[in-house]
Amino acid sequence: MADKRIAKLAKILVNHSLSVRKGENVLIVSSSELAKPLVLEVYKEILLAGAHPLVSIKLEEAANIFFEYASETQLRHLPKTQLHEAKNMDCFVNIRAPLNKKALSNIDPQKAGTRSKALKPIGEEIVNNKRWVLTNFPTQALAQEADMSLSEYEDFLYRATNIDWDKVKKQEESLQKVLDKGKTVRIMGQDTDITLSIKGRKSIPCHGIRNMPDGEVFLSPIEDSAEGHIYYEMPAIYQGREVTGIRLRFKKGKVVEATATKNEKFLHTMLDTDRGARFLGELGIGTNYGIKKFSKDILFDEKIGGTVHLAVGRSYESAGGTNKSAIHWDMIKDLRQGGCIFIDGKPIQKNGKFLI
Repeated sequence: MADKRIAKLAKILVNHSLSVRKGENVLIVSSSELAKPLVLEVYKEILLAGAHPLVSIKLEEAANIFFEYASETQLRHLPKTQLHEAKNMDCFVNIRAPLNKKALSNIDPQKAGTRSKALKPIGEEIVNNKRWVLTNFPTQALAQEADMSLSEYEDFLYRATNIDWDKVKKQEESLQKVLDKGKTVRIMGQDTDITLSIKGRKSIPCHGIRNMPDGEVFLSPIEDSAEGHIYYEMPAIYQGREVTGIRLRFKKGKVVEATATKNEKFLHTMLDTDRGARFLGELGIGTNYGIKKFSKDILFDEKIGGTVHLAVGRSYESAGGTNKSAIHWDMIKDLRQGGCIFIDGKPIQKNGKFLI
């Protein structure tokens, strides 16, 4: 029997996330053939919306062959047909369905970087400026990475995606109003007491338009304002490296002390990437209470209701940020047991539950 949750997710992607309109061209891209059930449901919903669907299903193994055998010229090649396709699409559905999460772990980073630069005119300059949404389809690889069985991961994913996003939007707009009027944020929790200025910065609510699942309100704090210390219970993952037990101390916005119980050297290396890497680029507050546990996937983890994430490095210009850096590393703080968020001295969240 077909899983009805797949059909519900497809409706959300097409009608809520993208608001597909009659006559539009919509590209469905899947990272593997494993997402076929969701691809077909999305295809159907696009047709019902009166739009024109196009499907592109990738072969995961092809990427390994490409990076092994492609010449420098081929790495730098910009596929004109793909460029033409992107220009003529109105919106995009991107579905991640990996067979193997480590499939590209041995690829030469320099080759990957060269290819990324070659494709920039398509991804960053065209697709990113149109309507798009990213989601996962449950696979054994994703389940294994999250330390779950496939059925457990399916339940985990659909609890996070198949929710009332209009209700989430209203809740986030209430939080947005509080943040936009606020001047100072104080976060307290286990081995944590940190204060940030947000005066004049505008927060951005996220309720399923680009990411699915979604569920956060974020902003870029004043760059030189962070004072205090923070401990991250959850692993911080960057470039495939897992760093645990991170403790950071801030002074005048800058990380002046940094320790970790695992991969501390990597932590220091990333913080020394450039001048901006030691300053905060983002404060995000998770609002998705359908996500209960850490999964090693930032698409989910930064949205966990009752958590905050502070990213070192590059800030968001759309949120008024000015910090420049080659990195943007989200680190997640759990506030569900003994944590509090204060705005201008008034508590707005306690033990992970909002008071507004």
